[in-house]
Amino acid sequence: MENDLSRDDLLILVDGLDREVGTATKLEAHIGKGRLHRAFSVVLVRDGAGGPEMLLSRRCEGKYHSGGLWANTCCSHPRTGEEVVDAAYRRVKEELGCEAEGLREVCAFVYRAEFDNGVTEHEYDHVIVGGFAGQLDLDPSEVSEVRWIGFDDLAKELAEDPEKFTAWAPMVLTQAMQEFQE
Repeated sequence: MENDLSRDDLLILVDGLDREVGTATKLEAHIGKGRLHRAFSVVLVRDGAGGPEMLLSRRCEGKYHSGGLWANTCCSHPRTGEEVVDAAYRRVKEELGCEAEGLREVCAFVYRAEFDNGVTEHEYDHVIVGGFAGQLDLDPSEVSEVRWIGFDDLAKELAEDPEKFTAWAPMVLTQAMQEFQE
């Protein structure tokens, strides 16, 4: 199994209402039937010349699933005792080397995705949005590249080329776009 799946991070197992029911290693939570656990997906937005733009990240090829696919800015799991928004600030800095500003949760949803390698994602995913600050310094073990994209172009890509995106990206990105258009 890839290094990032065997890390010793403990994930927070939850029920369908996001109430903690225990912990599991990353490997235990993702192998086999996939245990429901708390996660978050961050979307950073900036003002572009044609309106708001989102920062998308392409997962590195070596990830334990969805390698090479486009996703929202950053995804991860909070540590035991760590608030979701605090974890989001931490992971943006670790994965992208930049700062996030004004992070806030806009919604949460549960999804399940099974992959050919026996990994199952079953997450209670908190969608976090905010602004971008600083310079990018990507962690190549997490992110192979990034790009900024306007909402109209993103909506078109999600509709025309969904196979280029992770299983959770359409839900996360759609929720984030709705938040910024209200």
